Amino acid sequence: MSIDLLPVAPATMSDTELQSTARVLGEKRRQVDAALSIIADELKRRSRPELGHDGLAQKLGLRTGERLVQQVTGVSAREAVALVKVGEITAPPSADSSPDLPSWLGSVGDAVRSGELTVTAADVIRSGLGAPQEGVPAEALALAAVELVSLAPTVTVEQLASYARQTRDLLDEAGIEGRAAALREARYLHLVEQRDGSTRVSGVLDPESAAIVRAAYDAATSPRRGGPRFVDEEDRARAEALQADSRTTAQIAIDTFVELIRIGSAVDPGNILPTRRPEVVVRVTLQDLERRAGFGRLDGQTSPVGIPAVERQICETGIIPILFDGPTGRGRVVDVGRSQRLFTRKQRIALAERDGGCQFPDCDRPPSWTEAHHITWWSKGGGTSIDNGILLCRHHHLLVHDHGWNIRRDPHPESPGSNGWIIEPPPAVIRA
Repeated sequence: MSIDLLPVAPATMSDTELQSTARVLGEKRRQVDAALSIIADELKRRSRPELGHDGLAQKLGLRTGERLVQQVTGVSAREAVALVKVGEITAPPSADSSPDLPSWLGSVGDAVRSGELTVTAADVIRSGLGAPQEGVPAEALALAAVELVSLAPTVTVEQLASYARQTRDLLDEAGIEGRAAALREARYLHLVEQRDGSTRVSGVLDPESAAIVRAAYDAATSPRRGGPRFVDEEDRARAEALQADSRTTAQIAIDTFVELIRIGSAVDPGNILPTRRPEVVVRVTLQDLERRAGFGRLDGQTSPVGIPAVERQICETGIIPILFDGPTGRGRVVDVGRSQRLFTRKQRIALAERDGGCQFPDCDRPPSWTEAHHITWWSKGGGTSIDNGILLCRHHHLLVHDHGWNIRRDPHPESPGSNGWIIEPPPAVIRA
């Protein structure tokens, strides 16, 4: 059946035909997934616990409706749960529907039924917004859901999930510490010996722990994974040595962590990591820090942390606190002019705070993976200043330089999904 959906072999399609076919198939998939979510909801309803052994899943020897959905559709356990959850808000109400169904997500269910929204996108909106509670009425969540549905076509699912969580944080500041605590309670590390004598490592990190681990991981491997090129001579030599290393990137990562654990804090970090000591940036308003309420954000982590966690991190080595005098009080770093081509470390920190990572559309590379690009090129008279700087990952930095992409400020930075910039492809790409 899948072959019949393709009019001709993909290799014979033009660029335009290939993109058009992908869009059509994507629309068909959304329609199929919408219908499947409704079916999943009914399978779950017919397998509800109060039916006991008369439940459909139980008759087939399965414990839950989600497991039945997984078995009959072939999807993963995670996808089965998403189908059931989204089906609850997509399926038409029935006589025995639960009175607790999330009515505030009506716009999400409508978008799924119309094929506008994927099941995955609907699920991240649902999970990110959470449920109403004191101080967070259903009406506020309903309005937020409408905004997220309109934003969904312009961003990736990962970005949409981040926006949904951030929206909940804005609506429910008092609950941030509790949600952070829940994530911390969910952390774990498993070491499982395999039959061949090796050991499998698996686990989950809370945002506070992940920020520290991610900084070390990026420091150890980023030159092999598209990390920055424009560094000082000592760092450049280490990066070149890492590029020539015969080990795989994954092997370098695990060897680094084993060595870090073995030697501990007594070692000079430069002997292990190919760059300077990994640093984690924590951002918090001075007002929140003084009143010991509110939240802060750790570099590379989308979930906020409470003020107690911020205070812990500020006291740790390797942590750079950035204090703001208000939500928009970001300050400025002095322009170092034409006498300095490379952006200074302080300028990069300011750019990281302003941009949050690579600014190329749909790129999720964090600040530690980016390079500071001169919007008006240095070779064309551009200065090394914050206003003339933008963060781009190595791949997109090279794309801009080598293929004629143009960067300019967005005249409507407040529009949904805008990051303050408009990055335009060269005319040849636009024509395609």
